[in-house]
Amino acid sequence: MKFLIQGNNIEVTESIHDYVEEKLDKAVKHFQNLATKVDVHLSVARNARISNKHKAEVTIYANGTVIRAQEHSESLYASIDLVSDKIARQLRKYKERQLGQKTRSQVKTVDSVDSVETIPLDTNLIGDRQPELPSEVIRMKYFALPAMTIDEAQEQLQFVDHDFYMFTNQETGDVNVIYKRNHGGFGVIQPRHNQDK
Repeated sequence: MKFLIQGNNIEVTESIHDYVEEKLDKAVKHFQNLATKVDVHLSVARNARISNKHKAEVTIYANGTVIRAQEHSESLYASIDLVSDKIARQLRKYKERQLGQKTRSQVKTVDSVDSVETIPLDTNLIGDRQPELPSEVIRMKYFALPAMTIDEAQEQLQFVDHDFYMFTNQETGDVNVIYKRNHGGFGVIQPRHNQDK
């Protein structure tokens, strides 16, 4: 399994690197057939008012699904311990859901697989434009927006440790955002198409 460990406002020493690998190796050892890449980002806040300055963020890419967890604490090693435990729980939950879906999908007939249409991917997605970042943006992330139902997006939201998840709505083809509401439940943001002005 490939580990990528980066630091922000902290030097990732050999001992820190070894500790991260040891803890995450234990956390993902039962799921190595699922996970292909583990991205670890360690950071220390320089603001004196923040008590839990040390943050450990782990992103695991597992069969097209992104599983993410982050933890803050007063110690970098404590943050690594906490995030390792959290990511292990999320991987276990992911694997249980995969097994549940596998048993349900075995009931389906083979004919449904033959009806899937293959669409070639255009390799030149940006044309002759040059990618550039606006000066006020701190961090940009690019990721695929797979087509899925709202229920599937709600499932994915539970794996990313964020309050929201962007996806392509399978029914409409539009980009949607599902989010956790402050007072419980979920909400979905969909674009409104102006028919007549």
